[in-house]
Amino acid sequence: MKVGILGLGTVGGGVVNVLQKNSKSIKRRTGVEIELVIAGVRDISKKRICDTKKIHLTEDPFEVVNHPDIDVVLELIGGFGLAKELVEKAINNGKHIITANKALIGNHGNELIKLANKKKVRFLFEASVAGGIPIIKALEQGLSANNVESVAGIINGTGNFILTDMKEKGRDFNDVLKEAQALGYAEEDPTFDIEGIDAAHKLSILAAIAFGTEIQFDKIYTKGISNISTEDILHATELGYTIKHLGIAKRAENGIELRVHPTLVPNNKLIAQVDGVMNAVMVKSDALGTSLYYGPGAGDEATASAVIADLNDIINNQTSNHTLGWKSQQKIKVVDNNSIHSEFFLRLLVTDVKGVLAKVTGIFNDHNVSIEALIQKQVDENNNAHIAITTDKVSTKTVMSIKDKIEASEFNQADVQIIHIELLD
Repeated sequence: MKVGILGLGTVGGGVVNVLQKNSKSIKRRTGVEIELVIAGVRDISKKRICDTKKIHLTEDPFEVVNHPDIDVVLELIGGFGLAKELVEKAINNGKHIITANKALIGNHGNELIKLANKKKVRFLFEASVAGGIPIIKALEQGLSANNVESVAGIINGTGNFILTDMKEKGRDFNDVLKEAQALGYAEEDPTFDIEGIDAAHKLSILAAIAFGTEIQFDKIYTKGISNISTEDILHATELGYTIKHLGIAKRAENGIELRVHPTLVPNNKLIAQVDGVMNAVMVKSDALGTSLYYGPGAGDEATASAVIADLNDIINNQTSNHTLGWKSQQKIKVVDNNSIHSEFFLRLLVTDVKGVLAKVTGIFNDHNVSIEALIQKQVDENNNAHIAITTDKVSTKTVMSIKDKIEASEFNQADVQIIHIELLD
């Protein structure tokens, strides 16, 4: 099988290295020799992490997708401008596509899926979610006899690294973010990672496969971690929780929930113990129950593992196009975030005067919301105190109304922090 690669950066270089290192075992499993014929790169003179002696390098990416001998194109350049144009051209030329590009799938997956089906070529993207963890294959194949009820995951390593370090070392967000950038875990512009956009791209893919819907990235409620404070983490820890940045897709009575946000998770749950840059996805299904898929969410050879697994699937014809399983796409409504019911954590900064606690609890009573736990701590010389509260299940709309009422009160000293709690049962 002759393969062309678009991009020889971290992932592309990792693919070359793994294919060269494990060529014998791959051929033993597939009976086919994989030949890397051509690679499109930005700068031919650039030093690379892989041996390119037997690969023709070109600075014209269209030379790759138009190459008459190429069977499969690996799109590993990222973005969704040029990448989309190249993928469309390759599909129209009758070439199978493997991509690690979650932004491309999240924004243009539906139209590329239709085009691939029309042209009868494969369009595979295992590496687009959670690096080397084979979560897409698990949902498509291993859990194919199940009705999936929910998917919840730590699917961005940068955010998980930051929250882990904040908890373990008591550091503030900005301090840890600078270290993540220095270590190469976070980009110079970290917006996609810390504000949840990267995780939302990935969640849109997981939800589409889990529930048989179209990709609906634009309908995902998305909130980042940049406003998580050391106080939030300390109070959550005292209450028996760990804060994780989760992507959650869940069946509901009136549709499906799609949301990415900071979440309090009980410390005794496995996903609460996934630390650093690692990823994990928890799937709840009717026949199997709850299963957890854990591993590196990024890195050259980890992501290359998923890319080559898709390549082997094309050789072995083990899977249909990821999209062919969605012939009977359900038109499932995405539930508005305001109507979602959850337990919540609220943190207040209030003037610590006589009767303030009664006033706070009175606001909850007025909204018919039960308080499950409450912690009050003195924090500064101005006689201000933090109050941390957890609630029973309540709609987002109601808890936002409570927030508004508290913030309008004379005793309130700062914006009220609100974080979802997920028990993941």
